[in-house]
Amino acid sequence: MAAKGGARTTRKTPDGGSAARERLLRTAVDLFYAEGIHAVGVDRIVEAAGITRATFYRHFPGKEDLVLAYLDAEDVAIRAAFAAAAGSGATPRELLGLVIHELGEDVARRHTRGCPFINAAAEYPDPGSGVRERVREHREWFRATLEQLAAAAGVPDPVTAAGQLVLLRDAAMVGGYLDGWERVRDAFTAAAMTAAGLDDGTGPVTGPVGRTGSVSGPDDEPPSAAAPVGGAVPAATRADVTAAAGSTATVPS
Repeated sequence: MAAKGGARTTRKTPDGGSAARERLLRTAVDLFYAEGIHAVGVDRIVEAAGITRATFYRHFPGKEDLVLAYLDAEDVAIRAAFAAAAGSGATPRELLGLVIHELGEDVARRHTRGCPFINAAAEYPDPGSGVRERVREHREWFRATLEQLAAAAGVPDPVTAAGQLVLLRDAAMVGGYLDGWERVRDAFTAAAMTAAGLDDGTGPVTGPVGRTGSVSGPDDEPPSAAAPVGGAVPAATRADVTAAAGSTATVPS
């Protein structure tokens, strides 16, 4: 859109961001995850987003910049989920059980095609690339956060427990994609509870906490269930995640 005198005006989102950039990123989040990064070219994204190539390059100098923003969006989503769980009022042991439950819910409802970070790493074999660096940063944060949760919950060896939970989540995401979540759920939950020291029948909250970090659309609502400790955490939409991609969200330690 052009203003008087030919000056360009940019449509903004309610929070002041660029509507075109958000639309591009939302489109990339959908296509990159569903079809793969290298399989989706700039022309496809531009067409699906309904913007021009000039607009694309005004916001993203190259395709890899968009790929990094896509990974940032995924990172922001899971950090928001952890932050929401931390604010639920659960005790440390309940919180750890809550996180395990929500990791399973994420595989069941949102990440049905495997882990976006593992998928991206498979497409970028150079460990020195910007994409692989983003993947490393996310996984280091994820592992460290689980270690902190385990330590707060009194797990005797939180480092080992966190490492086991990372491996179990990786396996659950691959297994959920290849075999279906119904065949994976019980094995993941039992192994994760054992790794976290919560398999003694005294600890975790097992009811859903909502779907923060799950970015499926409004037609994919979770089944009703008893409210967990602290009440339900509001669900995030795909638009919420993509709009937050430019931020540097962190989870309180």
